[in-house]
Amino acid sequence: MIIHSASFIQCSASLKQCPDPVKPEFGFIGRSNVGKSSLINMLTGFSHLAKTSGNPGKTRTINHFLINESWFLVDLPGYGYARVSKETQRTWGTMVETYLRKRSSLKAVVVILDIRREPNQGDLDLLAWLKGYGRRPIVVLTKADKLSRNQSRQRAAEIRARLEPVCATGAVLFSAKTREGREEIWKAIREATEVDSLPGRRP
Repeated sequence: MIIHSASFIQCSASLKQCPDPVKPEFGFIGRSNVGKSSLINMLTGFSHLAKTSGNPGKTRTINHFLINESWFLVDLPGYGYARVSKETQRTWGTMVETYLRKRSSLKAVVVILDIRREPNQGDLDLLAWLKGYGRRPIVVLTKADKLSRNQSRQRAAEIRARLEPVCATGAVLFSAKTREGREEIWKAIREATEVDSLPGRRP
């Protein structure tokens, strides 16, 4: 996919504050420190679109970026960040859950995992929740360049097997450094838009 324009529109602390749901949206979510900002920046080709930070848990709002004037890339707060208060974690959880459950323009959710880390209960719960509400997941395994090719393939197979009960769509190997997986992610995004646009499907 060719990205002609990408711009930050607004950050929202609740579903009610989000832009009107008149354009397709794709949510990006993952545990803290999985490389979400690097993934967004490399996918779009705008190196400073999403802010990267050495302090995990920086994203605390629902952030809308307008892509090609036609659809929204939505950067969602990470989960499982232990260095914020339990009250803050609950607030984030409620905000994100409401968005994922009720947002009518949401076409798919890109769930980001670090290939070097085992999926934890939070990852499994998120995917099970998406499955239960009929949301389409696109699982991306980041930081593939940190492992050898054989190691990354083995780890991908192990993670896919672990996720299979809650996600049957497989997983895309991705590296912000080598650009591996970029076209596969865009393909999955295009397919989600096309499937959702078929006659008889819920808008």
